[in-house]
Amino acid sequence: MTTDSTTQDNRITYDTDGTICLIGLNRANKRNAFDSHMITQLSDALTRYEDDEHLRCALIFAHGDHFTAGLDLVELQDKLNDGVFEFDDNQIDPWGISGRLRTKPVVVAVKGTCFTVAIELMLNCDVVIASDNCNFAQMEVQRGIMPFGGATVRFVAAAGWQKAMPYLLTGKAFDAQTADRLNLVSEVVANGTEYERALTLAQEISKAAPLGVRGALSSAQDASRNGAAKALANIHSYLPPLFHSEDAKEGVMAMVERREAEFTGK
Repeated sequence: MTTDSTTQDNRITYDTDGTICLIGLNRANKRNAFDSHMITQLSDALTRYEDDEHLRCALIFAHGDHFTAGLDLVELQDKLNDGVFEFDDNQIDPWGISGRLRTKPVVVAVKGTCFTVAIELMLNCDVVIASDNCNFAQMEVQRGIMPFGGATVRFVAAAGWQKAMPYLLTGKAFDAQTADRLNLVSEVVANGTEYERALTLAQEISKAAPLGVRGALSSAQDASRNGAAKALANIHSYLPPLFHSEDAKEGVMAMVERREAEFTGK
């Protein structure tokens, strides 16, 4: 494993473990509440992961006991109109609203407090492992604002209108088991095991063919953003480069030889 040096000013930690990128929310003394610096650093970490050809899957997790208490509204109040949540074409937006579209998978492990932007960050990731001690709330309407990190679209898409609206319109809290029933998480696991379970899934993803993983993710993103009809019309465009790749040949040979495939992303 390689590790960046961290200081108290580092709101985000960035490590690598083989082909896996480990991104940690690192403001535990504030329950990992997002201020402007943390937002920028998370975008920088995800952009760095996206640009590193060696890395195949990222895992976002939290230092401390809580994933995030949401936004640090005291620090952000005077900055919300200054583009703190706007990202350019070279930057990955952690919430997938603006900026550059992510092409590689992200797994997230959540625990403890998971408020507002925590849910929206989860919903913009691909696999979510939740501790059974999670406490969720999309509580913006209780703070005089509204969700603006994707919940009005992705929460509704995941849970359905009638299931989502009681939480979006009241801001009331719900637990991990409810999040599971609402299709907001992939799995609920015992408290303390969420990181290892998420890491296992990240390892499994990183062992799969990188070009195939990117193709599958891109097609799913296409459907989510542009609708099923357009995504289905585009699906055959992925096939020629995949079928002619070295990884496709390796996949066939591994099947014939009854061994685990070793994919290179070529």
